Amino acid sequence: MASARWGGVRTISPEEKAAAPPPADSIASMERPVDVVPPRKQNGRTPSGASVEAAPSSTVDPAATPAADAATAGTTSNGTASAGAAPADAATAAEAQAAGGKPAEATADADAKTTGAKADAAAAETTADADAKAADGAETGAKPVDEAKAGADLKAGGKATAEEKTADDKAAEADSVSLTKKKADRGEEWRKFAPPPERVPGRYAKLGARVWAFVAHEWTLAVLGSFLAAAVMTWPTLKNPTKTLPMDLGDPTLQAWQMAWSGHELPRNPLNVWNSNTFYPESNSFAFSDTLMGYFPVGMIGSGFTAAILRYNIMFVFAFALAFLGVYALVRQLGGTKSGAALAAAAFGFAPWRWTQAGHLHVLSSGGIALSLAMLARGHGYSFRHGYRPEKANWKWVVAGWAVATWQISLGFGIGLPFAYALALLGVIVVGHWALVPRIRSSWWADRKPFARVLLIANLGGGLLFALIGGLMARPYLQVVEDHPNARRVVEEVSVYSPPKWGWLVAPVQSRLWGEEHAGVRALLSVPGEMSIFLGYTALGLAAAGLIFSVWSWRIRAMLAAGTFVSGILAMGTAAPKGGDWSYLILYDILPGWDGIRTPGRLVLWTTLCVAVLAAGAVSAFAERVKEFAEDRVPYRPGLILRTAMVLPMVLALAEGAAIIPQPEMPKAPLAMKDLEAPFFILPSDQINDENYMLWGTDGLKPMVNGGSGFTPIGQQHMRDVCTSFPNPECVEVLREAKVKTLVIIRSRAIGGPYELAASPEAMEAAADLGIVSEERGDVVIYKL
Repeated sequence: MASARWGGVRTISPEEKAAAPPPADSIASMERPVDVVPPRKQNGRTPSGASVEAAPSSTVDPAATPAADAATAGTTSNGTASAGAAPADAATAAEAQAAGGKPAEATADADAKTTGAKADAAAAETTADADAKAADGAETGAKPVDEAKAGADLKAGGKATAEEKTADDKAAEADSVSLTKKKADRGEEWRKFAPPPERVPGRYAKLGARVWAFVAHEWTLAVLGSFLAAAVMTWPTLKNPTKTLPMDLGDPTLQAWQMAWSGHELPRNPLNVWNSNTFYPESNSFAFSDTLMGYFPVGMIGSGFTAAILRYNIMFVFAFALAFLGVYALVRQLGGTKSGAALAAAAFGFAPWRWTQAGHLHVLSSGGIALSLAMLARGHGYSFRHGYRPEKANWKWVVAGWAVATWQISLGFGIGLPFAYALALLGVIVVGHWALVPRIRSSWWADRKPFARVLLIANLGGGLLFALIGGLMARPYLQVVEDHPNARRVVEEVSVYSPPKWGWLVAPVQSRLWGEEHAGVRALLSVPGEMSIFLGYTALGLAAAGLIFSVWSWRIRAMLAAGTFVSGILAMGTAAPKGGDWSYLILYDILPGWDGIRTPGRLVLWTTLCVAVLAAGAVSAFAERVKEFAEDRVPYRPGLILRTAMVLPMVLALAEGAAIIPQPEMPKAPLAMKDLEAPFFILPSDQINDENYMLWGTDGLKPMVNGGSGFTPIGQQHMRDVCTSFPNPECVEVLREAKVKTLVIIRSRAIGGPYELAASPEAMEAAADLGIVSEERGDVVIYKL
């Protein structure tokens, strides 16, 4: 709209006012570098219509803006634009002073003053141009042209303003980017002094870390170390594992057959497992000696003579490894250090007396005793160092402990029966201690540590399983004693195998270190194989030190010392003071099944266990003192001497346990025996030969009269006696009555014995007169009955 003139006074229309630039003080306040708080952005954008709020230090009174507008739109006395500009500026300054209080200070810096002057000049010039254009338009009457031109000017001015604003924004952003780059550059410089960033492992690196964590774990190393130590200490057992047997060709052949039989029969016909293919026609013949039934899963692998020998050699090494590992686990659970546990494991697993039992795998297989005790202790949260801690209890370990105990008793009652009674005694002590001791110490209503119901259920279930398997295995043994009274061990027989008091200091002949040194004393023993019960000087010396210097409490030390003494007295049998009347013979008369044990010296197993734990307490105390000493060093690092000192006890125990183990080669069965008609009877027949025949019989497991065990059945002995003069009619009648189909004589084994004549040509002719067909097959003479 064009402006109108009234009485020489020019009035500015609203359109001109809108198109005119803002007053100088307003421009100055906008361009002044005040602290501006931008409006909060929503979704990355400034909301439409949002205003910019100035910080309190630079706030301008809103009244200043209308005052400035009024001054700009004010009238002039002469009708010219320049005449009206000065008063407007003055008015604006006055109002700004009144509103702000200190206009001079608000525009103190030089940049603000320069900006304000330029704004005033631009405002005046714009007003003059607008007035001139309006006058020209009024004189010519070209009103639409003036409006269009004015609109174009407004658009051009707005475009220029936007371009200036865009340029300013870009400059500000460039400055910000430049400043950021400078800060980033400075950050890079300081980052050089920072530690390198942690690398994120990849999939294969994570897998490798898990594998290494498993391999480097204490229990992985303990298992591997146990088997490595067993393989080295029993060398050369594994040198020719399919041809040779450790120690001798007596009981090892019997036990190789036992694993083969249980592995063959138990999965196929478990109800018939006790009626073995040997000792024909006797029943329950598998119960004539300890059965090693727990090894039947191994017996299922392979078949025949070679597999039986290989199986035995592997389990022979396994027995030593398990004994080592079991005691290591037990001492660690009770609170011993690693070095103390290693010493105890070596003292128990490779005690010198064990080599006297090298031919008795059921005696060597005692590691399950220590392992089950370790699991039961862990399941109940118990240790010697901390006592019973309910929060550490875990019923799963209780179940596992009872399972291992059940497996242990399935290997045989020779050491399984004392273990069962030991568990019963331990249970009575634990229950009595839990129920009575707190009441005695304080009052009748004293609080006891809680015993979880789940632990009670686990113990009842595990104990029931243990008793059930033990009862099922005991039944055929009780039947054997009833059917064969000579199977019962009388006191006179027990006395033959009872070690004297000096037997504690006699090492077996197999001992590499002390075997020859103790030869003179060993000659005084009637049965050196059952009376040499030497524990080793290292174990005995450290156990004595453990009575004084130990990590175990005095109460625990007293209990271990009592266990050592009582088990030692029992191991002497009737050679104990007073002839064993107040020790071994009490158990012999009272406890069921105890009269079936003829070798008291094997109870040295429990003495060794108590001594090993006592010694572990002393070594553990020493190891803790070494750790305290090493912690005071800077940096923390035990020296070579200290490290060596911690493993030296284990090394000494292993050195004393080293042995020279004979490895005789087991001959194969003659080829002529492969297609024998069963049942058959092989001569010569005695304990050693029959055990060899049992191993030969693993090829097919056919019924045979032969068999070796802890006693000789009367029927078998009668056959042996009457056949010494074969082919006499009495022998033929006895064999035919027993339905024996074939009689076999091995000439090489019969030479010089009572059965030598049975293989002679004369005997073959005499047999033909009795209607018996004979056949020579190399070294073997076969009579078909």
